[in-house]
Amino acid sequence: MSSTSVSAANLLSIDQSQRNAAKAVGIFYLVTNALAMFSEFHVRGTLIDYSNVARTMANITAHERLFRLGLASELLTFACDLIIIVGLYVVLKPINRTIALLGFACRLVETAVVAIMTLTTFDVLRLLSDADYLRALEPSRLQAMVGLALSGHDAGYNVAFLFFGVGSTAFACLWFQSRYIPKALALWGVIGSILTGASTFAYALSPHLATVVEPACFIPIGTFELILGFWLVLRGLPRGARSH
Repeated sequence: MSSTSVSAANLLSIDQSQRNAAKAVGIFYLVTNALAMFSEFHVRGTLIDYSNVARTMANITAHERLFRLGLASELLTFACDLIIIVGLYVVLKPINRTIALLGFACRLVETAVVAIMTLTTFDVLRLLSDADYLRALEPSRLQAMVGLALSGHDAGYNVAFLFFGVGSTAFACLWFQSRYIPKALALWGVIGSILTGASTFAYALSPHLATVVEPACFIPIGTFELILGFWLVLRGLPRGARSH
């Protein structure tokens, strides 16, 4: 059977559970992008200065509520990611269950890693608290511990990007094969996913190189998820297909 015939069969066999899952994926893509921009760019981008830990500590202490809001946004993002991962699996499983399962497993590992590394954010808050046992620490030692916690958070995220890249590439390839969305958009997703996964190796080779490379690596996957989110919310899966 030709690939065209397989794709046509996919379009004819879309059921309502896939449509509902696709709509949920679209909604939560938009939600998670908004949450991530708030926590990463507004909160961490405003309060954290990696070149000056003392200034970072002063910023977090002065704006603790904002820092905690960023932490809450991260946790909510992880919960939304679980909905996205399950939804993607439901939508794309009929195309190729094995590849969909690979994407599902890798994205779960990614979410678990970043969720665990969020504990380092709680470590920062504990170190900046007014606890009696912390008053015995010299300021330089306390700054070193805060800096270590902040760098540990970033290291964990960079490891998670590898699993995200593999899982997202698997799902994007299935989007390409399915004809549920425009092939150009799906191909953009494949490219963005591969670049995101590759950014892990840039970080492993040189963290300084990663600060230059990573922003360019994340633009394709960011735009892909945002466009796909709007596409699934506004258009959903192809309407010409028969629902069961």
